Amino acid sequence: MIEITLILDNKNSKPMYIQLANHIKQEILCGRIKPNEKLPSKRNLANHLGLSINTIQSAYEQLSAEGYVESKPRKGLFVTTVNHDLKINQNQSCEKVDSKTKLIQEKPMIDFNSGKVDLQLFPYSIWRKLTLQSLYEDEGKLFYMGNPQGEVNLREQISAHLYASRGVRCSPEQIVIGAGIQVLLGLLCLIIGKEHTYALENPGFHRTRITLQDLGVQTVPISLDEDGINITHLKKTDANVVYVTPSHQFPNGMIMPISRRMELLKWAEEKNRYIIEDDYDGEYRYKGKPIPSLQGLDKNEKVVYLGTFSKSLIPSIRISYIVLPSSLLNRYEEHFTIYKQTVSRLHQDTLFRFINDGHWDSHLNKMRTLYRKKHETLTSAIKNLLGEKVKVIGQKSGLHIVLEVKNNMNENELISKAASKGVKVYPLSIYYQDGLQSKVHRILLGFGGLTETEIHIGIRLLKVAWEL
Repeated sequence: MIEITLILDNKNSKPMYIQLANHIKQEILCGRIKPNEKLPSKRNLANHLGLSINTIQSAYEQLSAEGYVESKPRKGLFVTTVNHDLKINQNQSCEKVDSKTKLIQEKPMIDFNSGKVDLQLFPYSIWRKLTLQSLYEDEGKLFYMGNPQGEVNLREQISAHLYASRGVRCSPEQIVIGAGIQVLLGLLCLIIGKEHTYALENPGFHRTRITLQDLGVQTVPISLDEDGINITHLKKTDANVVYVTPSHQFPNGMIMPISRRMELLKWAEEKNRYIIEDDYDGEYRYKGKPIPSLQGLDKNEKVVYLGTFSKSLIPSIRISYIVLPSSLLNRYEEHFTIYKQTVSRLHQDTLFRFINDGHWDSHLNKMRTLYRKKHETLTSAIKNLLGEKVKVIGQKSGLHIVLEVKNNMNENELISKAASKGVKVYPLSIYYQDGLQSKVHRILLGFGGLTETEIHIGIRLLKVAWEL
């Protein structure tokens, strides 16, 4: 699938969707986008360009009306074969493509993607051996449907690990395993109730916001301060459920101090409210002492704890889990065990063996050391190469930072200029709800999937691209 990057001119009299449609049309006629190539999804392109989905939809509809693309049911939007005469008429303009627009069809040399992890140290041989053990020793029992909550032996291991590492107090019976946080959020909305108003950090993780809104849940954005979600702002809303990332706020990266955690717990206690605690990047902390989870501090069972193995193991394994307080566990057992388990029993059993045999602790320690080195390389390179011309935000934990760039380039320009030098960086604006955007020029830099050499090269290229 192609990837489209361009800078839209806000001062241009033409609407944004027309500018985008014209750009894609030009690339098709010039042959840089080939017949039968699939265009990015509306949501992916909207996130990438920092535009609304409606703008992308209008641009695609324009292209479809003019016959440049066609929709294939359940597959997407594809480029049609354009009349040869039209291509000939475009030869001259194709040689003089506007320098402000660019189509990137090859993967950037350095990709600061916050969702990627380092797979070099993953113990492939051990995982393969344990998978085979699961297959042979269970003699096909894993081929049948399992417990809707997930395999008991894996839930026992997760329960023990959570108590030892995060101070989470729970029994295996309180844990429900699922194929990713978004799947579990859908289940959680059914358990808590979709009629409630859910408060979300603003900025916050856009996939969570979109998931809740797609489920028909009313959401309200809550601003942040230096300690995380703003309790004063939260109290002014009618929200009775709040979703937070206290261990490493996404995307700004602050760690919620104990005082703010106690304030949040008091808010939940006052009117029988619930807190959804997403322990995002909780395993990776580079400065200060670990702070107990909200769930571990909660004495009134108002916290739902969410965790995942995506960042600490491998993203594609799709094993996440929620810890339900007793009141919600009762509702789940009474009404929602009809929903089948979404994670392969084979993967669950392999992960159980991986943890039970001590490989998990060993792997996690190696990854913490590795990411700490990468983090130091990134912050050092930024300090030495970019100096006072940038500001680093959220550098105490996790696998990404936010970089505030002190020049006159807007977000689109920062991304486009970086891409022109073979570096892919990511917008911050997509994490703001209701069109709210940061007033300063900030972008997201993930470093988990890059080598230390790539990190250093990437920062050097950004220095050139942004003329710092």
